[in-house]
Parts: sequence; C-alpha cells; structure tokens
Amino acid sequence: MSKRDDNVDLDVGMYAAREKIHPREVDGTFQRLRHLAVIVLLGIYYGLPWVTWDGRQAVLFDLPARQFHIFALTFWPQDFVYLAVLLIIAALSLFFFTALAGRMWCGYACPQTVWTELFMWIERWTEGKRQQRLKLDKVPWSTNKLLRRGSKHVLWVVLALFTGFTFVGYFTPIRELSVSVATFGLGPWETFWLLFYAFATWGNAGFLREQVCIYMCPYARFQSAMFDPNSLIISYDEQRGEPRGGRSRNIDHRARGWGDCIDCNLCVQACPTGIDIRKGLQYECIACAACIDACNGVMDKMDYPRGLIRYTTANAMEGQPSRILRPRIVVYGVLLLALMSGTVYSLTQRTPLSMEVLADRNVLYRDVDFETVENVYTVRILNKDREARDYVLTVDGLPDAEVVTRPEHIRVDAGRTSQVTASVRVPRDEARGTGHTIEFRLTATDEADIARTSTARFHGPREE
Repeated sequence: MSKRDDNVDLDVGMYAAREKIHPREVDGTFQRLRHLAVIVLLGIYYGLPWVTWDGRQAVLFDLPARQFHIFALTFWPQDFVYLAVLLIIAALSLFFFTALAGRMWCGYACPQTVWTELFMWIERWTEGKRQQRLKLDKVPWSTNKLLRRGSKHVLWVVLALFTGFTFVGYFTPIRELSVSVATFGLGPWETFWLLFYAFATWGNAGFLREQVCIYMCPYARFQSAMFDPNSLIISYDEQRGEPRGGRSRNIDHRARGWGDCIDCNLCVQACPTGIDIRKGLQYECIACAACIDACNGVMDKMDYPRGLIRYTTANAMEGQPSRILRPRIVVYGVLLLALMSGTVYSLTQRTPLSMEVLADRNVLYRDVDFETVENVYTVRILNKDREARDYVLTVDGLPDAEVVTRPEHIRVDAGRTSQVTASVRVPRDEARGTGHTIEFRLTATDEADIARTSTARFHGPREE
C-alpha cells in the first residue's frame, strides 16, 4: 500500500513477515509435567500398534473387513452409534476442561504441541541452545551450519516417516506393514497415507509450529466463549510486578517503589508462541506454563516469592473469591458422567450378534393346507464374535406358532453375515386377522446369553 503526501512516498506494509521463534529451554515443575506428557502420549501412539491381544493386533481399524478392534472389543459399521457418542463425549470434555482449567489441553496434550516439542528436542540437540540457534540463523552458510541443519532435517524426516508408518499401522497390521516396507511392497493407498501423514508431521511440527495454534486452530478463536471469571488461566500479577525494571539482587526495590518484575524478558523468550504474558491474557496463549517456570526461576535467584506469573482466575486477580463448582461445571460434569456411564453399561451389555427380519412383500400369506397359514421372512444374521457359532431361531406371539428355516442348520462364521429364509406357520383359526405382532428370537446353541430378538408382523386371512 502506498500513500503520497507532499511529494513524500510512505510505504506501509499490510502484513508483517513472520519472525522465527526460538523458545528458551526452561526447567520447572510444569515443564517436567509437559515432558512427561510427551513421553507418555508418544509412547502410547508409537507402541500401541505393536501390542497383541488374543492373537491379533490389540488396536486395529480393519477397513476392508469392516472390523474395528480395540483390545477385547470388536466394532462393526452397525456400531456407528458408539463413534457418535464418543465424539459427543470429546466435545463435552473440551467444554468442561476449558471452563475449569483453560487451555491445558493445548499446552499438555494437543498433538500439535506434543510433536512440536519432540521436534524441538531434536533441534536443540543438533543446533544447540537458544542463543546458538539465533546465531546460527544469522551466520552465512558454512560446513558447520550445513552439518547442523542437515542432521536436524534428516532426523526430522526419519521421525516423520516413522510417524506416518505408525499411523498406517493402525489400519494395516503393523507387522505385515513392516515386511511390506522392508521389501518395497507397499500398496498405493498405504504409500500415499504414509507419505501424507509424514509430510503433515514434518511441516506442522518442524515449520508451522505456533502458526497452527495462532492461525489454523479454531479453538484459539472461540475459547473466550467458554471462559468465565472463575476459569483457571495464566496471569501476570501486575499489582505486584509493576513498575518493573532491572536491578541488583541486593537493592531494596520496595523502598524505591519498584515491583518484583526485573524486566528480564525470560517469560517472553520461553513462550512457544512468542507473546508477552505481562500484557494480559491473549488468545495465542496455550497455557503451557513455560513463562511460569521461567519467572519462578528468576524469583528464586532474586530471593523473591514465587507466583508473579501463575495459574489463577480473573476473580482471584481482582481479590474476589473464586468458585470451582458453578452451574456450567455442574451441567458439563453431570452430562459427561451420564454419557460415560451409559456407554460403559452399553458396552458391558453388548451382544456380539445382530439380526434383521424382513417380511416377504410379494405374498402376505399363503395356505399350506386347509388348517395352516404361512408367512415367509428373510432373516439376516451378523455374527460379530471372533468364532463361528450355531444358532436356533424361535418365534413367539401367536399360539402354536412354529418356524421352519432354510437351511435348517444355521451356522455363521466369525465376522460374517448369513441370510436364511424362515417360514412361520400358525393354525388358521389363530392366524385370522389383518396382522399380528410376533417376536423372533435367535439364540446361540452353545451360549444362551448370546441372543437377539426382533419383531415382525404376521398376516392371516380376514375375519369372517
């Protein structure tokens, strides 16, 4: 954009170039917790596909077979309702924990944060500490710079490829996938997703980093709608810290009217999104608490009390009481508890069998003889168990009703669907009427607890 005034050209930039952020490494309670979270979460991600359960991969989403194995449970497309409930629980959990403790998810458990932290560990190992990295950015290319930058990117690419390989291993048995990779026998879709996920990891964690949190993640934009004055946030105690300024440890800063902040800027240098928490809460803050640990370290050296920057609430900063239990927390908590309890109960009562009964639409009924009326149904059976089973079909709802199946012996292999024809025969006197409700019951012959019921309509001749 250009503006001309009195023959003077003023060039005003509409967009500022991004300045690369090199967060200072700090030590403290919260950073140790973050590192522990990174190790645990990545350990689960990379290690879970290698765990076996009952002779198969413990967690495997087998799309071609339409089976989703999670330890002892096997889900089918018919169990889609569980996925819907899981997404609702995840959304409610986000609302609950945000209202309670701000953006702790972003700072400790978000995949973007976790992988970025891992990539930064590699960067620090290959390029050195913050000052060394800043200096390396400014110096011209040399053998030393090429080796450091090159080794960093080689390790990044290897880690990203392994991340993509692990991701595909959740959908293709990872041991088979390992053989395919070693023998260059990957299929086109496996190759695409491995490289795509690796590229996404390399780009997001290696280059975009805080830009994902600031510009791409919608959560940063609508988080304020879930905050209230009692939500736990990271705040700078302005009343205690101002006026700020550098000083010697031996100076009585209170006598001179100074605050506790020595304006060292370590809190800014430690922030992975590059904000100054002393300017107040900002949407870029991911609640990682790096600024808290940095400030506490300075306070210890100056022999000042800790907590100049701390987790607190807006009410507490204004000297008002904070309430943990408040209406939105109670509502979110009750809904979460109800949904999770209902889901657990449903899973414990879940039967590995599904049945669907469809009446023959061509003929409502037919006379077998002068004394018996027959309706024909198609029964579709899905055995969601991990072993083949034999079943017996019975019918209730009309006196003296009997069912005949073709084939007579109902056997369904594990994870397979079978379709049988069932003829229900009822004495003519009992079958009179436009429609009766009957109940089919399918029961495993070797385990009576495995059973399913389904209702249908039985049609007979009209009343005379």
